[in-house]
This record gives sequence, structure tokens and C-alpha cells, in this order.
Amino acid sequence: MHELTLLAFEAQVDILSDALMELEALSVSVEDADADTEQEEALWGEPGMPVTKEAWQRSTIKSLFPGEAQALEAVTLILAQDWATDIHVQGIQEVEDQDWVRLTQSQFAPVPVTDTFWIVPTWHEVPLEAKTVIRLDPGLAFGTGTHPTTRMCLKWIARNEAALKGQRVLDYGCGSGILAIGAALHGAAVVDAVDIDPAAVESTLANAEVNLKNVGAQLNTGLPDLVGEAQAAYPVVLANILATPLKLLSPLLSGHVAPGGHIVMAGILARQEDELKVAYGAVGLQLSVADEDDGWILMTAQKAA
Repeated sequence: MHELTLLAFEAQVDILSDALMELEALSVSVEDADADTEQEEALWGEPGMPVTKEAWQRSTIKSLFPGEAQALEAVTLILAQDWATDIHVQGIQEVEDQDWVRLTQSQFAPVPVTDTFWIVPTWHEVPLEAKTVIRLDPGLAFGTGTHPTTRMCLKWIARNEAALKGQRVLDYGCGSGILAIGAALHGAAVVDAVDIDPAAVESTLANAEVNLKNVGAQLNTGLPDLVGEAQAAYPVVLANILATPLKLLSPLLSGHVAPGGHIVMAGILARQEDELKVAYGAVGLQLSVADEDDGWILMTAQKAA
């Protein structure tokens, strides 16, 4: 493969990136051209909040092509466009062939949830101290155990096995199915795992097949209408999404919590605590912060019996 590197100003980044993809680039990445200098510019956004800018004032755009000829053809066509007068070519270079699968795998190591509960990619050996294990590989759906929100939910599951034992659990926004699987491994009898993304449903099914072969729990997965009104109330409801959808879903999720049941929610930044308390207080659930990790919080409540 060959990498084409271009320098562009903020207003050109989107149109240039789109043009490169139209010209069949295998990938396009955008970096701050002034990174590691005094002119470096912080550019970031928080979940649920719009970013103030879409690109840096000066951006380096790197795109991969199958060969040098394709990269040359792409840059020739781009520089012929009226909007490309301020775009500068920084080079085309061959990319050393590597074992990309092994390189990607090397970024993911076993993750301890507790001393004895671990998430372990299939290409790693299970640590000796791991007594309960979820075998999970990174995929299209969210939830590999590396993010603080996922870890906090799994810690709650591990520490509240008594609340799960023999119960029916709802995992709303299941992603990879990691929370649903964690609940089943810690005693839940039935887990309904739903998501609005069909890819998440497929991922949950695949991961459940790997992890629940010898577990007596039943796992059902599908789009949100899987639960509907058929199973309205659950002793435990898990929801690791984001603060904005959690607020919008407050009437629905609170309605799914059985009397005396627990709701466990993550995907919430510490500064969003009061917003969630107000939203769920309005539907009869008094949330409190049960855990905090790297600016994210876990919020829980128990419905009155």
C-alpha cells in the first residue's frame, strides 16, 4: 500500500476527506498539522455535546491506496479542482507490509473487572487468577471492557450477585452483549438484551454462543420491541448508553423496573449527575452515584416495593 499525505486548511478538510473516499482510498485520517508545537490546538468534544470545530486550522490528511498509481491518480484529480488551490502535497510513500491482524490484537490485553472476574480476548491465555471469564474480541458493537462505563457496570454485576441470582434481567442498549453475558455468568436465569443496532444484536448472539455454552441461563436478544409489554417489569435493568438517551428513556426504563428492583445506568459524565437525578426523580426513581472512574459515573436506584 501507499500513503498519500496532504496539508489542508480547516474549511477544506471535509470536502477533501470525502473526495479521497470517493476516489477509493482505503482509509482517511486527519491530524493536527501543528501537533507537538506551540501552535498545537486542542480539539475535542464530549458525548452528547456538539464540537465547536470540525477540524484543526491546519490539518494533515493521510490516505491509504492499494498502490502508488492509484495515489498519484487521486492527488492529480484533487489538485485539478477549483477548491483545492490551497492544498499542498507532502508526499507519497510506501507503507511497510505488516501483520495487521496481529498488530491490532496486540493493542488489546486481558482486562480485570475484579480480582477474579476478567474479560479476555480469544487470542490471549486466561490469567491464572481469573475464575469467571468473558471471552470477547473487539468488534463493531460497543463494549469490550476497556471503557470505564463498561467496567463499572460489570463491577456492579460482580458485587451484586445476590440481586441477580435466578432473576430475569434487562440489558437495554446491549452493544456487544458484555453486560448481558456478565449477568448470566453471575446467576441471572434469563437475560433479555436489546439494542437499536442490528449489528449489536448479531454481536450479542455471537458472543453469547462463545461464553454461555455451559451456563444454564437463557439469553434472548433483538431490537427493543423484543421486550415491549410482554415482560414489563424486571428485578434488574442495566443500561450503559449515554446521558441524553438515558434522560429521554427515563419513562420507559423506569417502567421496566419491578417493585423493589434495581436500575443500573452508565455512560454518564460526572457533570451530568444532576440532570439524570431530575429526569428519573420525575418518574419515581431516586438515583445516586454508586461508582466513578475517569470522569464517568455509575448511577443506581432501587424502586420502592
